[in-house]
Amino acid sequence: MDPFSLLALAVAPGVAIGLYIYLKDQHEREPVSLLLISFFYGMLSTVITLVISFPLNMFLVTKSHDVVGEFYNAFFKVALVEELSKFLFVRFVLFHNKNFNEPFDGIVYAVMVSMGFATLENIVYVYDFGVRTGILRMFTAVPAHAIFGVLMGYFVGKARFAPYRQFYYSVIGLGAAAVLHGAYDYFWFMSHLPALWVGGVASLVLGFVLARKAIRLHQQASPFLVREESEEKQE
Repeated sequence: MDPFSLLALAVAPGVAIGLYIYLKDQHEREPVSLLLISFFYGMLSTVITLVISFPLNMFLVTKSHDVVGEFYNAFFKVALVEELSKFLFVRFVLFHNKNFNEPFDGIVYAVMVSMGFATLENIVYVYDFGVRTGILRMFTAVPAHAIFGVLMGYFVGKARFAPYRQFYYSVIGLGAAAVLHGAYDYFWFMSHLPALWVGGVASLVLGFVLARKAIRLHQQASPFLVREESEEKQE
């Protein structure tokens, strides 16, 4: 496959998921320019991941295919580092934007950042390993990053409108994304053992169910929905 087709294959899943979440924002959609910036922040977050990961990989060496070692790799060296890198932009940059005016916006921004991260990562993998890897990641790794983003964004959205519990909800959001990400990665890291790959699929399915519920809850909690219902009653 030619380079441009490989690029399209790598970019398409992240763009499609980003568009899906944008359309799920039913009441007051975010400016497209801000969403593109959020996507770029996600790409930029890969730099933070590399900066943090370099000393970890150099000084904290673990054995591959080892139950304890792979647990550490999955939950701390990969999941926590990657989710923290994305979280920094969601919580400390986009969180304070004036357009962040309903809980659902937390999901929108977190997913856009996650898709920026996943897309750049996907480009590297697809160019290195080819079409099969691109197709596999289209249904696994890229949607997984979106799911982690939804969970993070759900709690960041709650934090935005709970002034006295911002730290609490923010930490829960980072933790939820990192734990699910770690579980997903751990089962795949240990997939050389019989049937353990099923755990990776199960964690992805569980995350999908939780993400759908999180989206629905924040759609229902929108202050714009309450206003629209109030106006309808007055009419």
